[in-house]
Amino acid sequence: MKHLKFAIAVALTLGAAVCGTASAQPAAYPNKPIRLVIGFAPGGAADYVARAMSDAFSKALGQPVVVDNKPGNGSSIAADIVAKAPADGYTLLIASPSSISVNPALNPKLPYTARDLAAVTKMTTSPLVLAVNPSTGIRTVPELIAAAKKDPGKLNYSTSGNGSAPHLGAALFTMLTGAQMTHVPYRGGALAIQSVMAGDTQVTFGTSPSVLPQTAASGRLRAIAVSTRERSPLVPDLPGMKEAGLPDYNLEFWYGMFVPAGTPPAIVKKIHDATVAAMQLPSVKAALAREGTEVSLSGSPEQFDRFLVDDAKFWVNLVKSANVKLE
Repeated sequence: MKHLKFAIAVALTLGAAVCGTASAQPAAYPNKPIRLVIGFAPGGAADYVARAMSDAFSKALGQPVVVDNKPGNGSSIAADIVAKAPADGYTLLIASPSSISVNPALNPKLPYTARDLAAVTKMTTSPLVLAVNPSTGIRTVPELIAAAKKDPGKLNYSTSGNGSAPHLGAALFTMLTGAQMTHVPYRGGALAIQSVMAGDTQVTFGTSPSVLPQTAASGRLRAIAVSTRERSPLVPDLPGMKEAGLPDYNLEFWYGMFVPAGTPPAIVKKIHDATVAAMQLPSVKAALAREGTEVSLSGSPEQFDRFLVDDAKFWVNLVKSANVKLE
């Protein structure tokens, strides 16, 4: 009987230990809603990309995905939020070169660095669109250059913030042409475009999703060129910069998915695979193409990371060459 009681006690102890070990195992990722942080206000290009893919992304992960707009400081506020979040895959960032390369180069006092964020995949690429308020009478790039040189500083150009791709696009333009225009930063692309339509500013290097609907629908914006050297198949009706008279000008930008540094590789891979699955859906591709944005995916997080090393050199070089400063 004593042997039987001892055997039962051992069995119960082992059973409890096994149960305890099982309960200590982390739950499979993901098992709760995921926060997708965007560094710009609703209505801009980053917001459009996020909302175009979020439903498909949610289905691929099997959990709700909540898009959370945190505009400000050239998208650095959003990047800092994600950089400081737990590295568990539940707080993600859609970012452009602004928060990954440009802002750290402009402001070494930022509360985060690019090393605090881990690359998952590139998502999209597209040209900027150079647009003006029709009341300016400007219809071509040479006319814009002439107007800016005739009255230096009189023309105001709007952007989605200091260090944003539109800001760098305009900085490259002024550097190559000698045109002088006044920079007016806003907290998002939609606000920047609205300012041009209202006549508060006259020029913008806006993102395609922000600009194109306004040129077609209301006629309150006039698009005159794209920022790539050649014409873009995404915006075939507009001349590239070479055709417009600036053969040395060439700029396009991207959006990508990032997580806090230290996120386990298995979770990063799940996010990568879910992002790729969502972005490859014909409906998502079509929705983005209508707004002048092309789906462009990385084969792996490691491939995207390698791309970022070379890409950062381009943007930091531009910041230095164009003498871009925080304003």
